[in-house]
Amino acid sequence: MAEIIQKDGTWTFDGDALHLTPGRDKSVSLLRKTLGELTVPLGALAGISFEQGKKSGRLKLRLREGADPLLQATGGKLAEPNDPYQLAVDSDRYGVAEYFVDEIRNALLLDQVPATAVDRYLLPGPSVPLSVSAGDGTASFDGERVRLDWNWKTEEAKAAAGSRTLYFADIQSVEWHPAIGLENGCLRFTVRGAPTKAPPKYDPNSIELWGFKKDPLMALIAAAVQARLPHPSASVEDRVLTASNAPAQDAEPPAEPDHDALLRRLRELGELHKSGVLTDEEFTLAKQAILKHL
Repeated sequence: MAEIIQKDGTWTFDGDALHLTPGRDKSVSLLRKTLGELTVPLGALAGISFEQGKKSGRLKLRLREGADPLLQATGGKLAEPNDPYQLAVDSDRYGVAEYFVDEIRNALLLDQVPATAVDRYLLPGPSVPLSVSAGDGTASFDGERVRLDWNWKTEEAKAAAGSRTLYFADIQSVEWHPAIGLENGCLRFTVRGAPTKAPPKYDPNSIELWGFKKDPLMALIAAAVQARLPHPSASVEDRVLTASNAPAQDAEPPAEPDHDALLRRLRELGELHKSGVLTDEEFTLAKQAILKHL
């Protein structure tokens, strides 16, 4: 086992996974403290590096593309202090950090872990229920629905419509953008049948962020939702199954196809295509896959 303990946090490697625990020091970001301990399976790693400085260094993990819903939802826009896959190292622990790097790299070589992208999430994402207040509202997610409640800072026309409840089955995508310079950030949900190009200030499916301390916590809401959406690399058929509330991908398939169920699936496909969820090409491919079983 390899371990490095710092004020910024503790990283432990047991041979199969890394356990990343944020420190309690006041310099540790609120996002990392709220996220808590992370367990990263060895198979989710693409690499590790250590950068030395005069007074301190930094350990950095590189995850395989598509392995973590938090990184997927934030698109590489997490500021360095909020990145749970970085650890500040004091200069007197450089030797320990280098040993830690060697242990991880040797394990990756022995297990022949590829650095390529994956087609499913290897980390579960933040646990739910989860609720965050920042910007012009509060976002809550219990695994089945997202609730958006507004505060006194919300634009009047947006607040006039009242609180929003977005059922997970209706959510097509989620995005999180931090506030950068004079440009505000947002947590935005794209809802089936209700596309919008309105700025977050006026969008009833968005929370506008202004760059305050709690704004990064909205990334946890985005990650929790992202973890339950179809993986970006999932096949068309998998995305159709999720959109129509069909059994999960790894559920045990029936011994023989149910003729009536397949016909119902075809009708559902037609509705998804008509509502714009599926493109013409996706609809054709998914329909052909079902017709093969009829």
